[in-house]
Amino acid sequence: MKKLLNYSVVLFVLTIVLLLIIPMPPALVDVAIILNISLSMMILVITMTIREPLEFAIFPSLLLITTLFRLGINVSTTRNILSRGGSSGHVIKAFGDFVLQGNVVVGIIIFLIIVLMQFIVITKGAERVAEVAARFNLDAMPGKQMAIDADLSSGLIDEQQAKVRREKIQREADFYGSMDGATKIVKGDSVMSLITTAVNLIGGSIIGIVQSGDTIGNVLNTYSIATVGDGLVGQIPSLLISTATGMIVTRAVAEGSLNEDISRQFLAQPQAIMVSGIAVAILTVIPGMPLIQMGLVSVSLITGGYYLGRRIQEEPSRASQAFFQESGPGAAEEGLPAESAPETVTEEEYFKDVNNVYTLLAVEPVEMEFGYSLIPLADESVGGRLISRIVIFRRQYAQDMGFVIPSIRLRDSSGLSINQYCIKIKGEEVARGEILIDYFLALEPEHLEREVDGIETIEPAYGIPSRWIRPEDREKAELYGYTVIDPLSVMVTHLSEVIKQHAYELITRQEVIHLVENVKKSAPELVEEAFPQLVTYSLFQRILISLLKEGVPIKDLETIIETTIEAITETGLPVKDIDAIIEKIRSNLKRTITRMYCEDGSMKVITLDSELERTMVGSLAKGENGFYLALSPEVLQSLIRQLAEQIKKFNGLTQTPVILTSQVMRMHFYRLIDQFYPNVRILSFNEISNNIQIQSIGSLKLESPGFRGN
Repeated sequence: MKKLLNYSVVLFVLTIVLLLIIPMPPALVDVAIILNISLSMMILVITMTIREPLEFAIFPSLLLITTLFRLGINVSTTRNILSRGGSSGHVIKAFGDFVLQGNVVVGIIIFLIIVLMQFIVITKGAERVAEVAARFNLDAMPGKQMAIDADLSSGLIDEQQAKVRREKIQREADFYGSMDGATKIVKGDSVMSLITTAVNLIGGSIIGIVQSGDTIGNVLNTYSIATVGDGLVGQIPSLLISTATGMIVTRAVAEGSLNEDISRQFLAQPQAIMVSGIAVAILTVIPGMPLIQMGLVSVSLITGGYYLGRRIQEEPSRASQAFFQESGPGAAEEGLPAESAPETVTEEEYFKDVNNVYTLLAVEPVEMEFGYSLIPLADESVGGRLISRIVIFRRQYAQDMGFVIPSIRLRDSSGLSINQYCIKIKGEEVARGEILIDYFLALEPEHLEREVDGIETIEPAYGIPSRWIRPEDREKAELYGYTVIDPLSVMVTHLSEVIKQHAYELITRQEVIHLVENVKKSAPELVEEAFPQLVTYSLFQRILISLLKEGVPIKDLETIIETTIEAITETGLPVKDIDAIIEKIRSNLKRTITRMYCEDGSMKVITLDSELERTMVGSLAKGENGFYLALSPEVLQSLIRQLAEQIKKFNGLTQTPVILTSQVMRMHFYRLIDQFYPNVRILSFNEISNNIQIQSIGSLKLESPGFRGN
């Protein structure tokens, strides 16, 4: 029985093929017709309730099967009409009698209108939309792939999510390509229905007049009823399927089901509803207009629009009061459920308790403040997804870097414009951005061929020239080569990049202890040997801060602790020589560091000329805090100028700019250029795996001999 169910679709298609050959009695034809109408209605309802086309990815194949089923029924009904004197079951006769109403000419005209309406309007439009959608999806694939890679590199998604999104893009391209061909089937079905109708009417009339000997009037009446009835029972399901085809190919920018989208988007425009009501009221001045009916419609539209406008104005303020408060008692923290917030009290009453004043002294590790219009992005009660995206980023960053980002305080701010947000680290603003919540951000490609209309701006995270475009221009922008990002992703990407740059500031002494205790669960002897007699938590915190500041993951804490112990005990390095300890740790983490900057077994780097490196070694001077580079101003200016030119060579690459030096000079050179180019990574030869091919794409040279020695 189970195997039979597995092959049910195959058996159904084989049965349809048999309909083309084996005559069917009228009773079975009635069952097939009813089943065809029911199946068509079911498909139409499904296309209206799905949220995206891929939820009904079998539609192209199903379209072929239902069309074949209709053609099989047409052959059976035509055979019965021509061989049984115009009789082919009760369903066809009922449809014919109901439509004709005793008037053959009117019935045939109505039938032709239905057929032509389907053929010219619905089928033609669906065919064109499917063709354009297939072409746009194929052309937009590179841009979508770039957007996935950008989200993956910024930590917004992990590898599994990226894989799912790539598969979805491929499935979308395959789906719209299939739909482009499937619409041709619908078009052919409409043409075939006209041919079948003509055959039934003309052929049946000839057979009736020649074989039955009945009068022409009776023959035409009999066969016209059968012809119109047969045409309608085939054309109504065909019309439903054509409408379903149009529905599914026009769901490209839908966010919910058709009912949800229409309700949300219509009800979000109260002004349009009110203006329409006023326009209907003005039309009543035309003589002869039905005043009562038009008055009812006008009053309903104006009243409904006014009510909706009031409700839309009240909802943001309620959302703001429910989720954010400017003062201490109402501030919301990312990750906390809404019901955990204390009851809202006035600011004056809250600070009457002197203990509450101490809450003003606390400094949040990370804060994010919003302008008024951006509150819905963070408010989960109205569908905001900011908190969930932050949770995803925190998880991904912990997996990649081995450090857990602390909770982020979210609050609204009257000091910002309605579209602005700002990011604070330990109470001080470090970044600010502005987004338009009803637009999409289109990042300009490196070689722009055609521009899309929009508001020019700069992408806040990476400083890429961009444009804010309308949602309806999204597919056009992707076709022109732009990478299109939604407003929430723009803000989350900016937040994630800021946190990555300042992560080393967030690793507190308490967090270091927490990380060490976590290692103790798997390696208790190692932790007991190191802490606190040999390695103090203060020293270990400085080591982790230094690694994070240069973007080195601290996930492999066991290796870091082991290397620290080895550097202090076996090699005899003094505890104060933290630079030497860090260099040894980085050498032992070479596989991790190499992976971060290696692509396809190759790493592109900028190298230092041997003469320049000798000059820098000779310029090392000893100060209170250890050695430092004492280069002359001329050499320093030359280095900065050359570096600016060489870094441009990485613009077309996805790899972070890397400068390769000797292990002796690495830390000193890093400190020299960090203040000018904090995003450039300085690596030594000891930090690169042996199986990696190093490709030099530029070199820094000594252009001026002047330097200050020891």
